Amino acid sequence: MECEGGVRHKASKKRGFNNIPKPCIVTIEEGRETLFIKRGYLLLLAGVLIGFLAFSMISLLYSGGRVQYGEGEMPNLIEIEFLYTSEKQGWIEEVTPKFEEWFKVRFGIDIRVRLVVTGTHDTVNRILDGSERPTVWSPASSIWIPYLNMKWRNVTGNDYDIAVDWTPLVLSPVVLASWRSHIEKWNITGFMDLYRLAKEGVNFKYGHPDPLLSNGGAMTVILEFAEAAGKRPEDLTIEDLKNETVIEIVKTIESKAIYYGKSTGFFGAWAAENGPDAIHFFGIYENVVLDNSFKAFKKWNDSIVAVYPEKGTLMSDHPFVILNATWVNRWQRFAAGQYLFFLLKPENQELAQRHGFRPANSGVPLDQELFNPSNGVQYEIRVPILKPLRGEVMEAIFTAWVKVRNTGV
Repeated sequence: MECEGGVRHKASKKRGFNNIPKPCIVTIEEGRETLFIKRGYLLLLAGVLIGFLAFSMISLLYSGGRVQYGEGEMPNLIEIEFLYTSEKQGWIEEVTPKFEEWFKVRFGIDIRVRLVVTGTHDTVNRILDGSERPTVWSPASSIWIPYLNMKWRNVTGNDYDIAVDWTPLVLSPVVLASWRSHIEKWNITGFMDLYRLAKEGVNFKYGHPDPLLSNGGAMTVILEFAEAAGKRPEDLTIEDLKNETVIEIVKTIESKAIYYGKSTGFFGAWAAENGPDAIHFFGIYENVVLDNSFKAFKKWNDSIVAVYPEKGTLMSDHPFVILNATWVNRWQRFAAGQYLFFLLKPENQELAQRHGFRPANSGVPLDQELFNPSNGVQYEIRVPILKPLRGEVMEAIFTAWVKVRNTGV
């Protein structure tokens, strides 16, 4: 992958965000590497874009004419559509009006950002069926990027990827949530411990969102299959998902499920409201633990805590993808680039932390008062951060789900 200054970085053998080369944006190349953008690189990019716009303005002034909106002309108004997911809705709705004001002041051009919010799987379907033609797409996780590209080629017949470059906006790992008392009692470190408990005859209650309806549910089920197969998600094959031993392990875990919902937020709120006996373990995002851990402690004198699976977890990294689509023009690309720059500004990344997310901008320090064990989470993620699986394997996960789900739920 080409990085700033023409340097090609090799992936570190040691996993984790601290070992990711910093001066890069994320690019698909021979796989699914996910790298984070550095503030200096963002500033450089912004400078180039501003310089380009200034040059265009000067050219317009000397031309002496007022132009209408066009591909090669200076527009009076730029409209972009942002198709994104509900997990970050509160943050996005708070910062987007500020961006529109900032853009107008900075460039003298009106901008209108049309926000379209839905579930991750639905965003994919809307792009494929043409019901939405967004400038920018932001699923909850980059695991969906290979899947969209595969479906885009298969459904449309195009011979190119629609999602090529992306940058994470905010971060929240998938965790196995439970009550502190249950974690200490049963020594839970990952999904295979749930299989162990089930085989030992422990009658526990489990849950997670439906993977066909929720990114959090899909990521949880992927981790179940990966641990059952003894592989990382990126190494899973379609054959693994048909393996009888793997199917038996995941099906045994899922036999303890009492509910499949549409969102991870439901499980956190439900657990905090109904207590340690209502549900013992549930797959959710880290930010949901942050939202509910203290509430649970106040009511039940037992807090909800996050277990980061020791074999590794997947990061809900909320990629910002300017689509490689014919309906996106040069001015929309420019505006989308400025939108990205604005969302990654330190003050907006700090605001995202108040919504429970870790900042994707490496120059923004993590709030230790928020991210600490007293709130049910860890300041530092000490388990491997796993890479996405291939698009065709993702599709096979959805097929395998029919075989392993608890049909009584």
